[in-house]
Amino acid sequence: MPTPAEKMVAEQLVPHGVTDERVLEVMRSIPRDEFLSGVARRHAYEDRALAIDCGQTISQPLVVALMTQALNPKPEDTALEIGTGSGYQAAVLARMCRRVITVEREPALAERAASTLKRLGFENVEIAVADGSLGWPESAPYDVILVACAAATLPAALIHQLADDGRLVIPIQTGRDEPQDLRLYTRHGDEVSYRSLFPVLFVPLRTG
Repeated sequence: MPTPAEKMVAEQLVPHGVTDERVLEVMRSIPRDEFLSGVARRHAYEDRALAIDCGQTISQPLVVALMTQALNPKPEDTALEIGTGSGYQAAVLARMCRRVITVEREPALAERAASTLKRLGFENVEIAVADGSLGWPESAPYDVILVACAAATLPAALIHQLADDGRLVIPIQTGRDEPQDLRLYTRHGDEVSYRSLFPVLFVPLRTG
């Protein structure tokens, strides 16, 4: 009998373009329900985003998988995440990278995510309470940066903190009534380019 996480991977991820076996194995192994509370836990493995505290969400499993796959994280990488939320995406990155720094502006979310990650044995994740649009310069540069909230433009601080040959994935708001454009940026020396991945709907990146 497959576990709920194994069923999620087989039915939601594999048929919809997730081919990186590392991503699939990590998402089979992490108990997504542990990052939720109350009635939301019974919906943890469903194919949709779910509300958490402070008006935030935990992303749809497929979106988590595709964003992670696009970043192509390596075992020696240092990763930066903007928008910790429940901590689930940070956990996925932590299984694939040497070190993860994740930034959350809501202290209550940061505290809960830290507690969950510690309880599940994730020791290579550091959580900072700060303005995510400024990144986290103390630990820069980052090989991969994942932004789990939508920005009107790519924050300059994040590009400055991206390592040479680094990868950054972020939803960009292209119009008031338009879906956000999930983009993968890459940096080669002073040259930064991007390609569009697919339309998404994330909570906004708040500054200040």
